[in-house]
Amino acid sequence: MVILLIFVFSVSWTSPAWAMMCRNYEGHEICILSIKRSAKKYWEYQASVSVDGVKTPVEIYNCRGRFKLQKDGKVIQFTQNSPGEVICSFFKK
Repeated sequence: MVILLIFVFSVSWTSPAWAMMCRNYEGHEICILSIKRSAKKYWEYQASVSVDGVKTPVEIYNCRGRFKLQKDGKVIQFTQNSPGEVICSFFKK
């Protein structure tokens, strides 16, 4: 019984470093720090990323329209190898 509990706790515990997904694009390290998919619009993700260690606030990434929506309402189109491209490439349908 004790061995079973130890096994369950060791499998259920994950380090935040293990959960982070990173990719290197053109000499830049882009990491997804947190991500949540929209239940209503499956092509949208709320995500926080870091580019070369610089963290960004949570923004909405629209993989269908290829743009991100910042907290202040500003819409920015994805550029080649941008964090938005990385997010959408991780979760292609």
